[in-house]
Amino acid sequence: MNPVVASITYRAMLGRKRIWLLAALPLALLAIAVLLRVFGGGDESTAVTLMQTFAIGTILPLLGLIAGTGVIAPEIEDGTIIHLLSKPIGRPTIIFTKFVVAASLMAAFSVVPTFLAAYLLIGTEAGIATGFAVGVLFAGIAYAAVFLLVGVLTKHAVVVGVSYALIWEGAIGGYVPGARKLSIQQWAQSLADQLSSSPFLKTDVALSFAVPAMVIVTVGAVIWAGQRLRGLSLTGDE
Repeated sequence: MNPVVASITYRAMLGRKRIWLLAALPLALLAIAVLLRVFGGGDESTAVTLMQTFAIGTILPLLGLIAGTGVIAPEIEDGTIIHLLSKPIGRPTIIFTKFVVAASLMAAFSVVPTFLAAYLLIGTEAGIATGFAVGVLFAGIAYAAVFLLVGVLTKHAVVVGVSYALIWEGAIGGYVPGARKLSIQQWAQSLADQLSSSPFLKTDVALSFAVPAMVIVTVGAVIWAGQRLRGLSLTGDE
């Protein structure tokens, strides 16, 4: 990991415009949790539904898209990545640093709000807050890697990322039984289910599959992105 690259990337991601993109959805999750609590909707079933549909089903992939593609795709699109590639820094090191930044942003903007939202609704009951926080943590890291790869592979990273999140994760991975094993959201729910005793939380993906799958996807995406970045010449041509 290169601290200079990390510092530059953090400054870019936490600038005035992007930090609001990162913060908007988590704040919305917390606001919904507060409203449900105030108006008497703070029960276990509601908490699980909110975590599944909004925390994991909506916030997680969108934050992954913002953080994962945002750490590198804009630099590739406007050509400023060339200045970084001309420095004596290994390209796998650049990719790994970008990944660490994206993953840390995912942890800050998804894990903490997820835990707080569930805690506001039902406290520590049935381990729901802890379970979903852990699920979101590991799934967020996987999303950071996948969307980082998307940002390196194509100049249309946002379009491809949104299509992936909506079509594969949201529709196919959420409703087609066989495809659920290949859904990061389902892997997150598998982890949450393992740490929670709630009868309202059910998952079709075994933990023994979900954990190795997350590791393989994360490591594979980072390595692939590093190899792909090697193919970018200093003139910006692929």
